[in-house]
Amino acid sequence: MTTKMKTSTQLENKAASIARLSLHDPDNFSIQYSQTLHRLELLQHWKIPTGSKVLELGCGQGDCTTVLADAVGEEGRVVAVDPADLDYGSPSTLSQAQSHISQSPLGRRISWIQNSPLDYLTSISAVFDAAILAHSLWYFPSPTLILETFRALKGYSKRLLLAEWSLVATCPSAQTHVLAALAQAALECRKPESVSNVRTVLSPKRLKELALEAGWSLEREAYVQPREGVLDGEWEVKATLGERFGREVEEFVSDEREEGVVSALRDACEASLKGLKGDVRAMDVWVGSFV
Repeated sequence: MTTKMKTSTQLENKAASIARLSLHDPDNFSIQYSQTLHRLELLQHWKIPTGSKVLELGCGQGDCTTVLADAVGEEGRVVAVDPADLDYGSPSTLSQAQSHISQSPLGRRISWIQNSPLDYLTSISAVFDAAILAHSLWYFPSPTLILETFRALKGYSKRLLLAEWSLVATCPSAQTHVLAALAQAALECRKPESVSNVRTVLSPKRLKELALEAGWSLEREAYVQPREGVLDGEWEVKATLGERFGREVEEFVSDEREEGVVSALRDACEASLKGLKGDVRAMDVWVGSFV
């Protein structure tokens, strides 16, 4: 027990140190701290050696990028790729967040690339020790594009490391997050173009099938239960029950049976929220390592 407590304390101290390097609201530092700590906990399952050269696809504002840069050390390198416009993101844009990190002590270990994963891969000849997609798979517009990306990575990376929401709620108050994600996915798949956080929902089972189809072999997997400070569940529930969601259902869902499915999922999310005795928790995260 003493060893576990010491390890947890060390992890928490490291999270506080790394989180301060990211662009954050000083009055709400706990949000950035929790996001950084969560990614450090994911990293424990990947075992990335010091000196590694890693490729991160879907880096966003760099929540996982800083953790990876710390892990690879001064001799390592992180190439962080994201296809989004640099003015995308809230409360800070990708440009603001990435520029801030670049000015930090970890900045010289990171190369930021604004490009789609497939386009970037076709433009390089380098081989990475690992390719990481952490909480970025649901942003892909289709399972087909995920499969194509997994296939392309076979020629450029020795390992494939994945982390995504699992649709599993070990904590009962995380079930509301699961319902919110499914409701958003049911709506977003009916839009010609999506800018939501939830665009393509795939379970761990399906993600493993796609990785195996692309030629990867599963090395290990685990499920991680996020701590209370990880607020993604609250954010997604708020988005699902907001007025914008209702307006978009009217705009994009014309078939009455399809509208019934989307509305039923939203209603289930709302009913689940009313039944909670505490705050919404984030659902479990699946972590996979492939070779």
